[in-house]
Amino acid sequence: MQRNDHTLLSQSFGSRKTITSFHFGTPGRGKKIYIQASLHAEELPGMLVAYHLRPMLEASEAAGQIAGQITLVPVANPIGLAQRLDHKPMGRFELDTSENFNRHYPDLAAAVMPNVKGKLGTDGAANVATVRQAMASYLQQWAPATELQSMRKTLLTLAHDADIVLDLHCDCEAVMHFYCEESCWPELEPIARFVGSEAILLAKDSGGGPIDECLSGAWWRLADALKASGDTSPIPQGCCTTTIELRGETEVNHAYAMQDARAIFAYLEYIGVLQTGHRPALPAAKCQPTPLAGSETLRAPVPGVVVFAAEPGARLKAGDLVAEMINPITLESCKVSASVEGIFYARIRDRYVTAGCEIGKIAGAVPFRTGLLLGN
Repeated sequence: MQRNDHTLLSQSFGSRKTITSFHFGTPGRGKKIYIQASLHAEELPGMLVAYHLRPMLEASEAAGQIAGQITLVPVANPIGLAQRLDHKPMGRFELDTSENFNRHYPDLAAAVMPNVKGKLGTDGAANVATVRQAMASYLQQWAPATELQSMRKTLLTLAHDADIVLDLHCDCEAVMHFYCEESCWPELEPIARFVGSEAILLAKDSGGGPIDECLSGAWWRLADALKASGDTSPIPQGCCTTTIELRGETEVNHAYAMQDARAIFAYLEYIGVLQTGHRPALPAAKCQPTPLAGSETLRAPVPGVVVFAAEPGARLKAGDLVAEMINPITLESCKVSASVEGIFYARIRDRYVTAGCEIGKIAGAVPFRTGLLLGN
């Protein structure tokens, strides 16, 4: 194992943050897997999963079982991790800019297009190598102006040449679920089974520029742009990414974390990156994928105390009661019901909200939304 410490740009005297990465296996040999935790820094289950996964990878490396390379970043966002306001963690948005830490990543396809056009041939694997080199060159010359930009550059530099990226997040209160681009689903379908995902949200482009779609979207965007220009050079899906939502924010315990670490380890065995002499059987799927555009975000029509009638994981039908908004002054109760059929996969932790606030999400099978599909 090799440990690398990546110092971020400092914006103030005497203050400097570092991202630490751990590297296993041999660069250039087999697939590269990149795993990071807690880019939204208050979403902590992934850190504990990394805590349990790392010694497992160390043991495999010592036994000569890694047929590829694995990069593990257990704390992807030291900026957000240090942010607190009135004793409350503020790890989703950077306080200086109010930008979401998992939005606004660059369009890598547009960045590399001028440097790869006319240099690609009929060999898809060779084209992947050419594109990755162009990405590396772009990232190397990127001169970040802020600490946040330097964090984004560091993470992309570590991940841009990965075949598979696992971005470990969680929701407020939720069942295991994950987000994935449509082009990546065939490659990542097995890990949905291993982690026991109860909802799978697919989209071609969910909008907002999250890191996972920055990395995987670069490949289909570049392929589309080349085709539109008349270039028929094959561009395989060089990077497949998924955002794995490890249940809810309070589900930080050794039992779950070990279970999830073992699931990731089993997936790496299944795809041959870990050659332990055991290829695990593929578990049965707990759900079928649904379009992210079919996910209903329930919002409070009025302010009130939130009393949930449905638990995460419940299968709801249109019209089923999800929550009541209680007004203790007027003694009124306003019902919030499902408009679509599907799994109630996530809900908020707060139990008082103002009008218009999000209170939960249902994974519906029929797309009905357009535009930006992710929340803030």
